[in-house]
Amino acid sequence: MTLVRLWCAAVLVTTLGVTHAAGQGLDDSLQESVARGCTGTRSVIIRTRPGAREALRQSLTSQGRRVKGEFPSLNAIAADVRCEDLKTLAGLGHTASVSDNATVEGHQSSLESSWGRLMEAMSAQQLQANVFTTLGVRQSVLGTLARYVMPPVGVAIVDSGIQSGPDFSGRITGFYDFTRGDIRAAMPSDEYGHGTHVAGLIGSTYVGVAPSVRLIGLKVLDGEGKGTTDNVIRAIEFAIVNKKILNIDVINLSLGHPIFESAATDPLVQAVEHAARAGIVVVVSAGNFGRHPVTGQIGYGGISSPGNAPSGISVGALRTFGTVSRTDDRVAAYSSRGPSRYDSFAKPDISAPGDNLLSVAAAGSTLRLAQERRGNVGNYMRLSGTSMAAGVVSGMVALILQVNQNLTPNALKMVLQYSSIPVTNDDGSPSDVLSHGAGAINGGGAFALARAINPTVALGQKWLVASVTPATLIGGQTYVWAQRMVWGSHIAVGTGIIEEQRPSWALNIVWGEGFGDDDNIVWGNRFDDDDNIVWGNRFDDDDNIVWGNRFDDDDNIVWGNLFDDDDNIVWGNRFDDDDNIVWGNLFDEDDNIVWGNSALLGRVVDLSLKGVN
Repeated sequence: MTLVRLWCAAVLVTTLGVTHAAGQGLDDSLQESVARGCTGTRSVIIRTRPGAREALRQSLTSQGRRVKGEFPSLNAIAADVRCEDLKTLAGLGHTASVSDNATVEGHQSSLESSWGRLMEAMSAQQLQANVFTTLGVRQSVLGTLARYVMPPVGVAIVDSGIQSGPDFSGRITGFYDFTRGDIRAAMPSDEYGHGTHVAGLIGSTYVGVAPSVRLIGLKVLDGEGKGTTDNVIRAIEFAIVNKKILNIDVINLSLGHPIFESAATDPLVQAVEHAARAGIVVVVSAGNFGRHPVTGQIGYGGISSPGNAPSGISVGALRTFGTVSRTDDRVAAYSSRGPSRYDSFAKPDISAPGDNLLSVAAAGSTLRLAQERRGNVGNYMRLSGTSMAAGVVSGMVALILQVNQNLTPNALKMVLQYSSIPVTNDDGSPSDVLSHGAGAINGGGAFALARAINPTVALGQKWLVASVTPATLIGGQTYVWAQRMVWGSHIAVGTGIIEEQRPSWALNIVWGEGFGDDDNIVWGNRFDDDDNIVWGNRFDDDDNIVWGNRFDDDDNIVWGNLFDDDDNIVWGNRFDDDDNIVWGNLFDEDDNIVWGNSALLGRVVDLSLKGVN
């Protein structure tokens, strides 16, 4: 009896004849593999309808298939399945979705030059002052709060590991290796070096944003910086289950893979959503697919999974050019821009310094050895990428939670976005939301706003316990906050969104109506079953953009008009199977909608798969 027949028979018994709707099918990666005539087996993650997971597991094992893992909270199983079974399996009514167990990689863009031993000669105070000044935070204030207000926050770093050393001074309070097929405690290690660099940005005693934070290493990437989706999900689920035992408050995911399906069926995204519902703040790198790998042209729609998770804090990278001033900050060319494929979510949520950042270099690691071959020696190295930007934000989130431990993941995202600082282009014009999110992270502003909020008051009650001036002084210059939120497919502006405790700041929320008279945004997923258009407001006086998911079943274009007179950017999911990133501006002066890809650029999916993360 075939795998499919066995499962059908088992499901009929376990579900007592209940009829289910047809499954969602294969994700794009698997569809393409089947179309090319794949043979042998594929590693997949199968999500089932409620009540059918156990029958699937029994069917798989009875046929000698390798079951690599089970995820009860997602109704999912990771297994190796024959290519010939994929289409039939996906079409069964008891199948919710079949996803590629895709390879995930760290999101560092390049190996930058290292200051090496020069940095070692600097004092801890000098290095730490550099970090706080760049973020717009007074070291004396936040440093004191971080150490004395409450017990240090715990950040789980799902990455290539963490190498212990003086930068972490005994604060690695847990380490688990998921690369060996099981959850097994081991001595802290990092053969690749990416996780240690991210950990240093989060919590190094000398160069970290939160130098007192506790670090929990969840190793999922190997010595080449690669891993599998099921191991990442396993690490996230482990963090959820052990949240109280290990005191995990934040998860950092500086990794990902290209988006192959909607967020609603993507198992990695759903794992992030599960963590957020459990009260853990999940910080995710947006990806490094913002620049065409051949032409260098800026592209839209390159957000990676799980950077498209609605409840995650997706982070883009900024270039700060080593200055305290925010006026010269720019979105890094490689930083992935929104919207997300399939769902048209406006991502990233926030941007942070991510270019040429100094952090810990794990001894003997792949990345450190690469630096040394270039003549850069020492215990520190510089890397660029949204991975680094996510590390900076995770550190800031840890400090904010030490200021106000009652903030939910949703409320904390609001604090970061509302207090952020708008980013500009080289010509002084505002950068767009799909490039930088709500704005650039503003540590001082986020701290002030978080301290002024009491999340324990009843819904609808005023939760601001102190007046807040929506501006921050950094390096002698005052910067007015962005005072807006970008969430999923929605945007909100104005002072009304922070005045009172709302259902939208709670857990397990569904984004619904606008916030009041000053907010003419439509919040939510749909107006009705046939209409997924959810955007309506303006970014500025000259820009009235209509955003949406699809016009019909065959058209997933997200479209709009101008951001400004000089920038006719159009973004989208895909017009057909060959298009998932729209690069460039208008084709001609009379056409302010760009449909599909440029014929010169070819299949962007293939480019993103082959590109460097």
